[in-house]
Amino acid sequence: MVEALRALVEAESPTTDPHACIECANVADELAADLVGRRSERRETEGRVHLRWRFGAQTRVLLIGHLDTVWALGTLARWPFDVRDGRATGPGVFDMKAGVVQLLFALSTVESLDGVTVLLTTDEETGSPTARGLIEQTAAGTPAALVLEPSAGGALKTERKGVAVYRVEVRGQAAHTGLDPEKGANAAVELAHQVLAIAALARPDLGTTVAPTVAAAGTAVNTIPADASVHVDVRTRTVAEADRVASQLAALRPVTPGTSLRVERATAIPPLERRFSAQLFERAQREAAELGLPPLREASVGGGSDGNLLAALGVPVLDGLGAVGDHAHGEGEYVEVASLAERAALVAALVRGLLG
Repeated sequence: MVEALRALVEAESPTTDPHACIECANVADELAADLVGRRSERRETEGRVHLRWRFGAQTRVLLIGHLDTVWALGTLARWPFDVRDGRATGPGVFDMKAGVVQLLFALSTVESLDGVTVLLTTDEETGSPTARGLIEQTAAGTPAALVLEPSAGGALKTERKGVAVYRVEVRGQAAHTGLDPEKGANAAVELAHQVLAIAALARPDLGTTVAPTVAAAGTAVNTIPADASVHVDVRTRTVAEADRVASQLAALRPVTPGTSLRVERATAIPPLERRFSAQLFERAQREAAELGLPPLREASVGGGSDGNLLAALGVPVLDGLGAVGDHAHGEGEYVEVASLAERAALVAALVRGLLG
């Protein structure tokens, strides 16, 4: 498993480089051919390659993961794959190339894969823009899905917040700040009002965060700004909260005379609510006990994954079955090597049970 992990990590695959992702996909395809005896059905969308394996005519369990990482090409030169003191480290090792290795090794131990479908995508780190249609088409009607994203400190992820990104644009009227400022309508001032109103939509007691982030206004220091904008990052635990924030953002109105507003949603990933994971988590607890593994824990996390998209389809899903380690997206991310086989055994037991 460590050597397979080395091969995947050394095939650098930043989401921003589709060609590099294809090279990594080739490595994953070779590993699958060795471990499960079949190459993938390669699906290309907008210049990106995603890998899919279907065993049998009807999917009874879907296993999903991604090959892309947040690390730029060349990172490996200064931070090579290494194993030391029981930990494997390297760019993308935790999120989530170890999960891919666990997935393939798990399936290599299952006697019959009839009813199994596997999907490995290459743009998950940017919200799966080209893979989303393939995910939805592959998962439709599936009784159960297992997501090999990394664990949360060893805990499985039974709840993930939904993610939405909005852009709020203000249109005002330019004017000279010294000669005739009264003829202008200051878009920056209006933006300030809106940023405060937007931030007030948060409901920390419900797990809802509403964060104005990247803002811009104006073109010159001596000109009343005619345009201003802000991006807003929204995280919600429930669909109801996502809908509330969406409707309240749409209801924003300008307070500065002569200005107008426009609100656009650029990204919308629905929340993975615990009700979609509860039964699969209970099954995983039973399987872990039968394998003699430590009791499983569950966690609610703020980041989204393709598991959110599956839950939006009504598919029961269990996330965080991948690597045990830490520092996702951070310098020095690592995987506990001893956990690789343990988690692969858990995934194999889940697959056998779901197929049976």
